[in-house]
Amino acid sequence: MTASETVHHWNGTRYQTILSTADTGGAMSITYGEADPFNGPPAHVHDHEDEIFIVLDGEMTFEIADVRFSRKAMGTAFVPCGTPHSFVTGAEGARCFTVLTPGGFEGFFAEMARSQFQMPQDLAAVVAVAARYGSRFTGPGLAQQGVQHA
Repeated sequence: MTASETVHHWNGTRYQTILSTADTGGAMSITYGEADPFNGPPAHVHDHEDEIFIVLDGEMTFEIADVRFSRKAMGTAFVPCGTPHSFVTGAEGARCFTVLTPGGFEGFFAEMARSQFQMPQDLAAVVAVAARYGSRFTGPGLAQQGVQHA
């Protein structure tokens, strides 16, 4: 089992699957991400997966179920399945691992990169793809609100 050689670029973030759903029999996936400064997704919910973030460097501010906090290198954040959440990277951007259990959501990043949808112009298309992966948007995220720290 090896990391994918493919790096996907979408919405100011570079993604690489480190451990795929196929490698784990569906149990989990691990994705490596490098995000630009003050970058992050709209607030959203994963209907099927728990999500764990491990910050490698930089800083990320999270909002999970209306609780806001920041993490730096080697900090973690856990998002239980079904919980609204968002994050924004700090002034220097951030690198992190994202673990999703069970796996499967890594396909969303690949599909977004292939389609090159732009946010917010292509939001309807992004919402439709996210729905196929069991995720739904619940509103603007921290980045869209201009939040720069906890």
